[in-house]
Amino acid sequence: MRKEFVRKVLGYVLAIVFILAGWELTALAVNNAALPGPFEAVPMVGLYFGDLWPAFLVSLYRVVVAMLIGTVLAIPLGLVCGRSPRVDAVFAPILYFLYPLPKVVLLPVLVVLMGLADAPKIALIALTIFFQVLVTVRDAAQSVPEESVVSMRSLGAGRFDVYRHVIVPATLPELFTALRISSGTAVAILFFAESLAGSTGLGYFIVDAWALLAYPKMFAGIIAMALLGVILYELFDIAERRLTRWRRVRV
Repeated sequence: MRKEFVRKVLGYVLAIVFILAGWELTALAVNNAALPGPFEAVPMVGLYFGDLWPAFLVSLYRVVVAMLIGTVLAIPLGLVCGRSPRVDAVFAPILYFLYPLPKVVLLPVLVVLMGLADAPKIALIALTIFFQVLVTVRDAAQSVPEESVVSMRSLGAGRFDVYRHVIVPATLPELFTALRISSGTAVAILFFAESLAGSTGLGYFIVDAWALLAYPKMFAGIIAMALLGVILYELFDIAERRLTRWRRVRV
């Protein structure tokens, strides 16, 4: 465990060094005030910490609540659709029609219906996450070998036992993969929603600095939003390792 932790920390350190080096070289090559170098932008995180921290907490609250709502609603429906051809026959056409629709186009409608507070931003992110998780869980549940289900039933297991001991464990790896991917999507949508429909959060902080041509301040907000995405990704990674320990093979 300690060796794995050290390896991960070292990986992050090397990644940060690589990103900062690439950032600095790009800034020198572009030579434009709109792209300050890391030595100019990174200290702004500390300088504007008093404004960044509340904005960070607001954005974190919105994205966590939205992902929780979307995931909790999507998992049961995805499992049922994946294992019940009749239910899937009803919902599959609806899913095929709505899944490709860019959910961000619904932001004006949500703002009109819910106002400019947290609700439309949370709803927009939750709606996007719902469909991404639903499709993944549905496909994963459909891919469970029928032999595993038959084996459980031959031992006298009921439907609930089959879901608990076969279907759900088999879909967990794909679920966490979808959640890690969706975390990036959620942060992107969060920025879009906060920058266009609100006056709080990291998205608003970034766009407000951009409007004032305060580019180092803008990049401080970008760094904070990147950190938000990394935190979400790591939380899902930790949860997956704890909930799918049976997948880890020791050599």
